[in-house]
Amino acid sequence: MTQTYTALPDPEMQSEFYADVPSKRLIAWGIDLIVVLLLSILVLPFTAFTGLIFFSFLLLCVGFIYRVWTISSRSATWGMRLMAIEFRDRDGQRFEFGTAFLHTLGYTISIGMPLVQLLSIVLMLATARRQGLTDHILGTVAINRRAAD
Repeated sequence: MTQTYTALPDPEMQSEFYADVPSKRLIAWGIDLIVVLLLSILVLPFTAFTGLIFFSFLLLCVGFIYRVWTISSRSATWGMRLMAIEFRDRDGQRFEFGTAFLHTLGYTISIGMPLVQLLSIVLMLATARRQGLTDHILGTVAINRRAAD
């Protein structure tokens, strides 16, 4: 399956768009993990602390909502914004709600299956546009924001 990305920066001619994106995504992931953990702790009192019983599920739900909300609003999570990267679709546009939802769904599925997540990481390190598995399926990329501005 060959995808065309004519609206996206060429990884050979405009490599600055993809420079250091995998390491930036890793750092952004760590920042987002802390944000989701803090948000989940803030939600606990509203569950009458029964959320402690199903805290991992609460983390999953809060994380899903956080990712869809932040990615659909500015095409990047708070961690990605701090790292100056953002997502673009195959047309070079920022994510809308539907794409943010599908991307988050793909991410959520992949973190639940370690081999799939490992494949995604290998793809980010080995492909020219630094795309993970979900990015390949949806035709999306993460690029450096400063290079795009």
